[in-house]
Amino acid sequence: MKRTYNFNAGPAAIPTEVLEIAQKELLDFQGSGISIMEASHRAPLYENVHNEAIRLMHELYEIPEDYQVLFVQGGASTQFAMVPLNLTQGGVIEFVNTGTWSTKAIKEAKILGLQTKVVASSEESNFDHIPEGIAFSDDADYVHITSNNTIYGTQYKTYPTSKAPLVVDASSDIFSYTVDWSNIELMYAGAQKNAGPSGVTIVIIRKSLLDRVANTVPTMLRYKIHAENNSLYNTPPTFGIYLLKLTLDWIKGQGGIKAVEAVNTQKANLIYDAIDESNGFFTGHAAKDSRSHMNVVFTIQGGNPELEKEFIKLTEEAGLIGLKGHRSTGGLRASIYNAVSLEAVEALVTLMKEFAAKHA
Repeated sequence: MKRTYNFNAGPAAIPTEVLEIAQKELLDFQGSGISIMEASHRAPLYENVHNEAIRLMHELYEIPEDYQVLFVQGGASTQFAMVPLNLTQGGVIEFVNTGTWSTKAIKEAKILGLQTKVVASSEESNFDHIPEGIAFSDDADYVHITSNNTIYGTQYKTYPTSKAPLVVDASSDIFSYTVDWSNIELMYAGAQKNAGPSGVTIVIIRKSLLDRVANTVPTMLRYKIHAENNSLYNTPPTFGIYLLKLTLDWIKGQGGIKAVEAVNTQKANLIYDAIDESNGFFTGHAAKDSRSHMNVVFTIQGGNPELEKEFIKLTEEAGLIGLKGHRSTGGLRASIYNAVSLEAVEALVTLMKEFAAKHA
């Protein structure tokens, strides 16, 4: 069969090689006679997979030893509440609001009755850029950013610095570039864009933060409980973690995160060049210095619904799916996560240029 070029924003493309290995091992994992989905999470058969996934994360992402990798459930949306429950100390939580997901994180902190402050925002321009000159308070309980914005197509090129603990929601660009851990205290991400299937949530936390949690926080919502039990306090999403481990193997096989980052930059540049060279036929939503390398958001002729509908129909007929934009921005969106091949992006750019030549 010929695989479709998948530009969906999430759940998103998974490397074909990963799916082929999972398919091959589905009924008989490592000669055990059972699927990894059927294995007890307390048995060595699964625990070896679990621990290897954690080890690979430390190796490939260069995570220092004073951080702990946790696997939890509930997606990034649960982290919007779990982070403040674990880190608040009665002070203020400061946010940079760059789109839908940071807005939801702010909302959850407010629901918990906590003090919140938005220190910078791009809401006034429909979240088309990452604010500059961000200044956090030194005494904030923690500060929170969303590193990449799937809906609006913006992304931090460098993280802001802070004396207060920096928390990063990296759900849509985890493993896509190298990071400087000296400025990050906690990073979390839903797996379903760059790290495997939906169902697994990754939390990378500096161990010194684990004791902040109050005894009144429900057991399953405490990072410390998950840390003390190697993320095996309850039954984890075992098949998702297995696929996460295979995805990390794939990243390693590509040459590591630096090599993946180089390809991601190449893919993004191809699409942005096609936009910039179209003489206004295509228009990107994000400011040029804030453009995401994961989600390219653009319109046709300033938002011509008939042409956009025609283009989406053309791409689907050519085997490219998931290019319809989010309702917040309209237009089109090409999500070009790690698993989206250079070949897929080249096919999209070819269609963009042919369509522009026909209709401009």
